Amino acid sequence: MPQSQSRLLRTAAARADFLEYGRQGAAGVPDVLAASWERSQRAGVDIDRPVTDFSADLDTGSRLVRCAEPVLDQLGSDTADLPLVIALTDNQARLIQRRDSSTAVGRLLDRVAFSPGFNYAEGKMGTNGVGTVLEAGQAVSVVGPEHFTEQLQAFACTGAPIIDPLTGRLEGVLDISALAETWSPLMHTLVKSAAKDIGRNLLLDRNQAQQALFETYLRADTRSTRQAVFAFADSVSMANGAAQAVFDPVEQLAVREYATFLMARSDRVSETMTLQSGRVIRIRGTRIVSGSDTAGIVVIAEVVTDQACDPKIPVPGVGFADHVLPQVAVAGAETRVLVGDLRRPHVPIASGSSPGWMRACSELRDALATKAPTIVLGETGTGKFTLVAELFHADHPGGRSVSVDASQLQSGAESDLDALLNSAREQTLCIVRNIDQASTEGVERIDELFTTLGATTAPVAFAATVSDSSLDSDLPFHALLGHFEVAVTIPPLRCRTEDLTLIVNRVLGEIAPGRRVRLSPQALQTITQYTWPRNVSQLREALTHALRSRPVGEIQNQDLPSYCQTRSRKNLTRIEAAERDAIIAALRETGGNRVAAAEHLGMARSSLYRKLRSYGITA
Repeated sequence: MPQSQSRLLRTAAARADFLEYGRQGAAGVPDVLAASWERSQRAGVDIDRPVTDFSADLDTGSRLVRCAEPVLDQLGSDTADLPLVIALTDNQARLIQRRDSSTAVGRLLDRVAFSPGFNYAEGKMGTNGVGTVLEAGQAVSVVGPEHFTEQLQAFACTGAPIIDPLTGRLEGVLDISALAETWSPLMHTLVKSAAKDIGRNLLLDRNQAQQALFETYLRADTRSTRQAVFAFADSVSMANGAAQAVFDPVEQLAVREYATFLMARSDRVSETMTLQSGRVIRIRGTRIVSGSDTAGIVVIAEVVTDQACDPKIPVPGVGFADHVLPQVAVAGAETRVLVGDLRRPHVPIASGSSPGWMRACSELRDALATKAPTIVLGETGTGKFTLVAELFHADHPGGRSVSVDASQLQSGAESDLDALLNSAREQTLCIVRNIDQASTEGVERIDELFTTLGATTAPVAFAATVSDSSLDSDLPFHALLGHFEVAVTIPPLRCRTEDLTLIVNRVLGEIAPGRRVRLSPQALQTITQYTWPRNVSQLREALTHALRSRPVGEIQNQDLPSYCQTRSRKNLTRIEAAERDAIIAALRETGGNRVAAAEHLGMARSSLYRKLRSYGITA
């Protein structure tokens, strides 16, 4: 959903006032943005022609790049037809890699030096989706006039920090850039999800290297019980009993320092070194190699007892071998789902003429207009969350909505939600999804949140949705009901027969945009007769299934899933569902001849008739 023009205009006016009057001119601008403008101005960034620098000494084989590449590859593949560019930077804001899903956007970004090697620190290029992320330490979206410099205002860039989960260090930034008019709030969520995928890879890479180092050390210790065995890595130092008996602590440190030097070498010959005591030792072992880096080394050290032996002459058959680790390859499924949502255009759902739907929309509009805390009930898939957000943004085009998943909240958990809501200056709606799925700890956190929202003077309203859980149940969310003043129930799809044609056309427009596709009268009748226990979400699945068989043209009855041919209201087991589908397939193959279908199934006619009634099969 593009940024509203009114909001962009307000931001452009605030930027102009800021440039003329300073911080007081940025009234109404989020604190993160206003602080970035101030830093950019203090750094002397030219608002017309900012000057950056180029670095040719980038580490393109670094651990960060190695762990990011699977995620970048997946993102590049999933967004191949979207007008955006994906970039990876190091923790100095220098671009390391760029993947162009759109060559046109890529060419425009080339003109502003958004290319590998160039520095996009805030002190060089002003407010942007790389440098501002590094300064703020959080995910940031900078759209159009929110940029400090003029030449970046054609773009929208969203960046998220890449954090090493073990050390907590910020290793780099993942950025998605597009033209300002094509930016979507989903890009913010997508970038945060993908950055977490890279962080997970950093952890897997480290764990994999440490596990390989430990296993190699154990094998060497088992095979060389009388020899000194060491294992070294950045934060690891191990020595077996023989090593501690043969070498004192000072000598062990000398071995470690020399082994660290050897970790960077690529030859495979044995090495010798002379200790301060004059003893000569020969060392051999295995390097743990991950990508282009040596993550650790296991060393076997032997004292050279033959003084006539020239320590510079390598011993045949020994030396340093390399244990090369496989590349980690994690690109989260959640990230891919977000890409799919980003591609799908939003089609409004509030229109409809069935009495129950119109009443629910009217009640919701009234509740949102008065900021009455509202609980929204209804079966799964009826569009509760989408309808609340759509009606809010229809009345507040420049407002924002914040979505919270109740199942992910914990009591006392730190989050950026409180700061986000407390800093709200524009109309804001906080929607807590599926509060019936919250744990006891989550209910405590939601209770704190609702109490805070009820007392705030900021322009913030809140609502919550409940899935299929009965209000008569003993689930923990009952403790939250006292926060609400209004309850609205969204009718299920089976109670909206008058709207069904409109809904079908809307869903087809979402999943097959630009295609000439429609339903035959018989297929529409089948859809009208089915009960849709999972409502619009199940209808979308059924139409997606049909489009696989007939991507364009008129969808026929046989293109729909088998379950659409039934009217049964009970939940079927897997065996019952398989039997139902087999009966429908047999009826289709025999042209609806029930005698032939029974014979084809090896079933008595009386049994077939009974099952037709039981499953509500109408085919």
